[in-house]
Amino acid sequence: MTDTETFPLHFATLASLQSRVGEHLATSPWLLIDQQRIDLFAEATGDRQWIHVDPVRAAVGPFGTTIAHGFLTLSLLPELAEKAICIDDVKMGINYGLNRVRFMAPVPAGSRLRGQIRLKAYDAIEGGAQLTMEVSIEREGAAKPVCVAEAVSRRFT
Repeated sequence: MTDTETFPLHFATLASLQSRVGEHLATSPWLLIDQQRIDLFAEATGDRQWIHVDPVRAAVGPFGTTIAHGFLTLSLLPELAEKAICIDDVKMGINYGLNRVRFMAPVPAGSRLRGQIRLKAYDAIEGGAQLTMEVSIEREGAAKPVCVAEAVSRRFT
């Protein structure tokens, strides 16, 4: 996908995803992770470790700059998914949990990230479906993902 493509990708019905298990569904647009977002996350969580919030000290640290919190990266899953996929008949969705999460590389301040979304499972539940999606979060210009997470959500029609 390129930055000129239309987001999000629309699916008419939740049920239409059932036949897409095992497939790549969508790629989100790029999202800037700037120092302001990192600082706001630090304030919200109380995690003010210098590697995240002190640019002067971080400049001489192991990454040469501040980096995003791993949990900040993980917390982007709903935003990345919402910007990538819209299911027209879904009235409500809730996070149900995570099966697996790995943080494989740092996210330096100023990075752009996007999510590659693959549907791993579709399980019918009363009033909707439970979706298990593997989201690989990529950093622009990096060879490997910064995070891979298997997210479970419930969507209701």
